[in-house]
Amino acid sequence: MKTVSCGIVICHAGAALLMCHATGTAHWDVPKGAGEPDETSVQTALREAAEECGLVFAPDELLELGRFHYRPGKDLHLYAALTEPLDVARCRCSTHFRDRFGRDLPEMDAFAWVPFDEVLARCAKSLAALLSGPLPLPALLKRLLQRGHLAHPRWLDAAAGG
Repeated sequence: MKTVSCGIVICHAGAALLMCHATGTAHWDVPKGAGEPDETSVQTALREAAEECGLVFAPDELLELGRFHYRPGKDLHLYAALTEPLDVARCRCSTHFRDRFGRDLPEMDAFAWVPFDEVLARCAKSLAALLSGPLPLPALLKRLLQRGHLAHPRWLDAAAGG
């Protein structure tokens, strides 16, 4: 049985994608991850964006893109949001893991607005195949612009009152 990760493809009108650097790897990614029991795909995508970037979106700010083949044992269920170019210096990852040396590290350790023409060089092969095949970024941006709905995410620290 395939597992499913859910996430949000966050774009701004200047043809750039918000990407997170996966700690300890050479790859950049979109905020995504596996769901918790009884969590819907949109709830998982929203939680992952909050955990990995510190961004809190409202469900109605997202455009559902659907479920895509990602790797042999995994699919991605993706949503998209169009935002203003947010300040990536405010992005924070709240989820951690222990590396082989026992260090407690954030799952994501850097954030950047990556121009569409540089995205494929930064991400892993599976995500590059998706973003250059069934889900090309220029076409996605066109859909988001035609939808005419700009998302206004809150920062997790602001959402928590801090």
